[in-house]
Amino acid sequence: MEDEVDRLLEAWRRERPDLDVSPMEVLSRVSRLARHLDRARSQAFETHGLESWEFDVLAALRRAGSPYQLSPGKLLKETLVTSGTMTNRVDRLTARGLVERLPDPADRRGVLVQLTDAGRDAVDAAMADLLAHERALLGSISARDQTRIAQILRELVRPFDLEKH
Repeated sequence: MEDEVDRLLEAWRRERPDLDVSPMEVLSRVSRLARHLDRARSQAFETHGLESWEFDVLAALRRAGSPYQLSPGKLLKETLVTSGTMTNRVDRLTARGLVERLPDPADRRGVLVQLTDAGRDAVDAAMADLLAHERALLGSISARDQTRIAQILRELVRPFDLEKH
């Protein structure tokens, strides 16, 4: 069964037979899938009144475990944004009552960002919807194939993850 990437590759092979376009067979599909997933994620989050960036911050705090708090520095590492961007995001989430700033007992000058009950409820509901969407997307792929795809994608992503550490 042919897809849009097959048509693009056919055109490139016709126009530039001197190029090996085989990497595009995988990476163009990954890129297209990423765009579709971004849209689906945005829709799942929008249902719960969240934007993708809001979900990312709330999810980082939720994954931290009770009492669902992190320093701004840890949040930066979890969400891969600049400190100025994070300050703005925390300000906006605080204004919405989804997080709060608390003094850091280990550092008198520092603060901790903590998930509120409303923030926890929002991220939990959005996560449940996201997983339902993702399960539906993967529904036609066997569990064994899903595991293999995850292993292959891990190999592709790992060098980028190592760069940030």
